Amino acid sequence: MKYIENKLGRQLLLILISIFFIVLITIVFFLPRLLSPIYESGIYNTLKSPIDLVDSSLPGNDISRDVAYLYIENGEIYTSKNYSKIVDVYEEDLLQYLKKEFGNFEYKDKTYYYYTFKENDTLKVAVTNETYLSKIKNDFLVSVVTIFLIVFALIALIIFVWSSILVRKIARLKEKIDNIDNDNFNHNINFKTDDEIKSLSNAIEDMRLNLKEQEEYKNNMYQNISHDFKTPLTVIKSYVEAVEDGVEDKDKALEVIKEQTDKLEKKVYSLLYLNKLEYLKEKKQDTYNVIDIKEVINSSVDKFKHQREDITFTVKMDDSKFTGTFDLWETIIDNILNNFMRYAKKEIKVTVKGNRIILFNDGPNIDEKLKEDLFNPFKKGIKGQFGLGLSIVKKTLNLLNYDITIENNKNGVSFVIKRVKK
Repeated sequence: MKYIENKLGRQLLLILISIFFIVLITIVFFLPRLLSPIYESGIYNTLKSPIDLVDSSLPGNDISRDVAYLYIENGEIYTSKNYSKIVDVYEEDLLQYLKKEFGNFEYKDKTYYYYTFKENDTLKVAVTNETYLSKIKNDFLVSVVTIFLIVFALIALIIFVWSSILVRKIARLKEKIDNIDNDNFNHNINFKTDDEIKSLSNAIEDMRLNLKEQEEYKNNMYQNISHDFKTPLTVIKSYVEAVEDGVEDKDKALEVIKEQTDKLEKKVYSLLYLNKLEYLKEKKQDTYNVIDIKEVINSSVDKFKHQREDITFTVKMDDSKFTGTFDLWETIIDNILNNFMRYAKKEIKVTVKGNRIILFNDGPNIDEKLKEDLFNPFKKGIKGQFGLGLSIVKKTLNLLNYDITIENNKNGVSFVIKRVKK
């Protein structure tokens, strides 16, 4: 938590300092230059404003402390009391620089600004030096810098408060992540503001629950795998010991051992195939070729129809198109029919119609609570049995962009395969 606060705090402080100096440099060095025309315009307006008050009574009076005035009538020049303090130019010499109504001129490395007003035989002149302009600039700069410092302080305070709240939220999330596998930790974080941090918190909580679910699923799977493998191994070991002790016939023992070995081989093959599907999922092709689904189904039905002579197979197929590979679809159909062989009473139907494959058996209905679990590996299914077959079916169909659903019928169960809409 301290690491987060220090790191973000330093970054924020560095950003605020950088912003402060960038804005300050802009105000002090660049803004005055940009505003020079405005300053000069302001000076001329200042010079013009009181010029109507200038008359022959000017000598000995000051209208403005920063502006000197001249009143010229019939060749006589009258100046304000502060003229010599502001202007270093003799009155007579000044007139030669007044070439326009208003403007500025250079004299002895100083800049002067003037404004003239002529009426009949009189001429009124207002003059100031560059000191007045500097004063205006400085006054403006002080005002702007003061306002900037106040505004910056308020913004910095707001950012500091906001960042402190943000840091505490992030620290809480980090603490949650550090304890993501600790069930004793209080994972409930109630962020009142509905923002990205709250969305991240919800995502982390969803991930935690998902990881917890996967961990429980993994533990159950390992337990069930151990149980599923232990039974045939125990049978094999017991028959080997029985033959060694001379209490069991070798031929019968070999027959049982071969049967149990075949079961183990199928289970190992199924596990390897599940891993293969994960690999194929990562290397998933964008498109698959159209395959002859009739050939796949007929081949699979031929494998199973002689295993139970009491079951009647009915196959009806139209010209619906399915994409994938022969091997993948063969695995799908084989595993479904293998499952049907355990539960069907007298009939199994395979129907291909309208880009769907419907596989039906007249076995018992499936409890609604068990439907989805049937496609999870080593989940207890009907009669409490475990298996990988339907899990392989589901994963393979997902790989091919198809889905499978289970429907209970009046006289049996249907597995419906159809393409997933993109």
